Amino acid sequence: MTLVGLDRLQFGVTTIYHFLFVPLTIGLAFLLAVLESWYWRRPEPGHRKVLDFFGRLFLINFAVGVVTGILQEFQFGMNWANYSRFVGDVFGAPLAVEALAAFFLESTFLGVWIFGWDRLSPRLHAWSMWLTALGTTISAFWILAANSFMQEPVGYRLVHGRAEMVSFGALVTNPQLWVEFPHVELGALATGAFFMMGVSAYFLARGRDVRWFLRPFRLALAVGVVTSVLVVVLGHDQAQHLMAAQPMKMAASEALWHTSALHAPWTVVALIHPHQQRNTAVLAIPDLLSILAYNRLSGRVPGIDTLQHLYVRRYGPGWYVPPVVVTFWSFRLMILAGFLMMALTAYGVLADHQGHLLERRRYLRLMVWAIGLPLFANIMGWVMTEVGRQPWIVFGLEKTQDAISPAVGPGAVWGTLIGFGLGYGVMTAFEAYLMLKYIRLGLGAEEPEAPLHPAPA
Repeated sequence: MTLVGLDRLQFGVTTIYHFLFVPLTIGLAFLLAVLESWYWRRPEPGHRKVLDFFGRLFLINFAVGVVTGILQEFQFGMNWANYSRFVGDVFGAPLAVEALAAFFLESTFLGVWIFGWDRLSPRLHAWSMWLTALGTTISAFWILAANSFMQEPVGYRLVHGRAEMVSFGALVTNPQLWVEFPHVELGALATGAFFMMGVSAYFLARGRDVRWFLRPFRLALAVGVVTSVLVVVLGHDQAQHLMAAQPMKMAASEALWHTSALHAPWTVVALIHPHQQRNTAVLAIPDLLSILAYNRLSGRVPGIDTLQHLYVRRYGPGWYVPPVVVTFWSFRLMILAGFLMMALTAYGVLADHQGHLLERRRYLRLMVWAIGLPLFANIMGWVMTEVGRQPWIVFGLEKTQDAISPAVGPGAVWGTLIGFGLGYGVMTAFEAYLMLKYIRLGLGAEEPEAPLHPAPA
């Protein structure tokens, strides 16, 4: 493996570990805010216990997410020094805003929420969780603003071989950001919804505290069915934007080696032979790729060979084709997980509407395992997004091979890769242990100090 490959692998491993916790934090914060707003209007001891129960799980996840996220920004200086020198003036601005404003906002009001029970009025305490949820969303916005610049650079000029920001507003209004941010945010809400559904289903399937866990299950089910549908719709918009912004990524995600016919089929599955640049055992749906790309039955989609020749003329000699197999299958696995999420939530809504939800024990047990579906979809989506951009680290401006720190050798990268991987693995196992421990204990894990909010003085 080359030094570039090692650096990419290290960043990919640590980022995927971190992203196991981020969408769950965003989604659970919103759902907890809704639950507490209900509790504020109709306080009951059981609902307070449910809030404490899910709040404890939220805090475990938040703590591990913060620890795993600290390393991400340090890697830009350690392994990606040339990248930091080239685009640091642009890339660093949204990251600074995220740290100084959004992360401080969510951390501060989360502290208020933790220590404000029985010290604040019910309304103020509920607002502290709403502000925590707002902080997580704003934090995601600024992180995605930085990532969107890598996908579609805007608001910069090249000065002495470095990119300097000339318009902060251009970063905020980047077209890539406004197709990427809603998609990621809805995916995070779906992640929180499936987690709350799965945990609640664990108790409903066993007949434990049914009265108290039915409400969070129904809330999460409503959020889950809406976000599952919207994620697919907005994902379609994002794919159409790729046709203009990064057509090579779109071609690689379809393993489209040659420009399609006027009516382009969408490949469901295929055996891909990248060295021969051909596919075998293809199962395709007629006209669907043209519909996905142009919202009409006809329209040619440029192939990899056409785009390779175009990029050579535009950017100079080089190989501009991303790893096709990884891009193709990560895209399809993401779609598969998304449609499974839609099917499971639609079935749950139907069963609840018919009044048979609690009788569907197999469905409830299945929903426990379905907790991992949105996490898997999120990771596959990011693999497709980042791998499909190769060989660029900033599309059209800097290649990945030119962005690494040449002074950091393979031995150092191997050592930190193994060390970080083991460390993150231990933290993930520790979080899973704590989560399972408190889930099994249920509502009796810890009695709240007072069953109801005291009347404000």
